[in-house]
Amino acid sequence: MQRHVAVSRILDTGIVGILRGVPAEQTHRVVDALVAGGVTTLEVTADTPGAIDTIDHLTDAFDREDALIGVGTVLDSETASAALRAGADFVVTPSFDRGVVETCNRHGVAVAPGVATPTEAVEASEAGADLLKVFPAGPLGPDYVGAIGGPLGQLPLLPTGGVSLDNVADFFDAGAGGVGVGSSLVDGDAVEREDYAALTERAEQFREAIESARE
Repeated sequence: MQRHVAVSRILDTGIVGILRGVPAEQTHRVVDALVAGGVTTLEVTADTPGAIDTIDHLTDAFDREDALIGVGTVLDSETASAALRAGADFVVTPSFDRGVVETCNRHGVAVAPGVATPTEAVEASEAGADLLKVFPAGPLGPDYVGAIGGPLGQLPLLPTGGVSLDNVADFFDAGAGGVGVGSSLVDGDAVEREDYAALTERAEQFREAIESARE
């Protein structure tokens, strides 16, 4: 998938759902549930057991018109390359690693490196990032996201880590282009209970909150 298409999808929906530690045998149904609720850009974190095989399965199972599957928590270019070979549509990292950004650029795949300071943000931007994952967004807060975005408006910001239904509107009010959401969206208890309807409902709640904040 062309990188600009993935970026557009992330920004259009306003949310990347983060699947961390979801058992491989449940991942397909979890993705189904989230897509039904309107969350159609999803990342499988690289520290999830069997992550690369799961990405390979999901990218085969879902049409890209229905769901974009990326990889998150990528720490090095080798992991990024493995995920890209498995079909990952975008790459997200918790920190800025120039090698990961260059690998994604070389393959024409969207990349969102993690940044927490203006210096990191500028370096990631100059290296070829498509979005900037402001992490950890919860402790830094919406005001910080707004402040860092002021002089760096050329790249969309994707606050991640600590984003919830209670504060998601504040991040958009501060200028976020989208958010990354993990446990507040992909509730571990619901996954364990196989309560997929609850996941769909939570996805709908996030999409509604984002749409309302954007009005």
